[in-house]
Amino acid sequence: MSLEFSDDFAGWPPERTVFPVASIDLRVLPGEHPFHLQNAALAGENWKREISDKPELFDGRMVFQHELALNDGGIAGAGHIIPFSTFMWWRKQAERRGGIHLFAFGIMVSSDGAIIAVRMGAHTANAGQVYCAAGSLDLDDIAGGCCDVEGNMRREVLEETGLDLRDATPDATYYASHFRRTVTVFRLFRFDLTADEMIERIAAHMLVAEDKEIAGAVAIHSADHSAYPYNVAMLPIIDWYFANINEG
Repeated sequence: MSLEFSDDFAGWPPERTVFPVASIDLRVLPGEHPFHLQNAALAGENWKREISDKPELFDGRMVFQHELALNDGGIAGAGHIIPFSTFMWWRKQAERRGGIHLFAFGIMVSSDGAIIAVRMGAHTANAGQVYCAAGSLDLDDIAGGCCDVEGNMRREVLEETGLDLRDATPDATYYASHFRRTVTVFRLFRFDLTADEMIERIAAHMLVAEDKEIAGAVAIHSADHSAYPYNVAMLPIIDWYFANINEG
């Protein structure tokens, strides 16, 4: 796959800017990711420290982009499967060169206009952080050699909250933002439930969920960055959403 790829995101909107995305085409290539090949030993040593601190972490497999481009309003990428431990090492690097992390938010919007997010459990890699239910693209999200981004959104939201994005009305447009070589793509899904009703359903799901990743759910009613301990990926999204909520 040949892309007009720039290592410094030249030609992309500025960091922390939300912009519409016309299409998403993420291919998964055979073989090892170059960053993993070059850093496997260091990643392995770092992983020992990670699981010493949080023994419940799991070294699963995820898709990590090698090349990414924004062409004609669409995002196209070529990635490889890597261990989660390699990603954990990559995200500690100051420059984060050698790869790009792309993940997706299926943003749940309540009938009274709140964004419903989750607070991550203390045993997770992002302990205590608040963001929309999500997870890295993984083996379950690959079909025909490409990543099924919307399938990933549905699966992660259902696993973490018990809510099904199929029960919501999706907005027509995907959007994206990027910061420090992490790209967030997202789509709004509007539910016919109030924020209180959605949080109540999530609380009930937490009682029976097999994988207890989250510590609770929150309703976001404003763009106040200090309201919760947000993951940095949430900040441009809440700024954009609450600036445009009356236009939706």
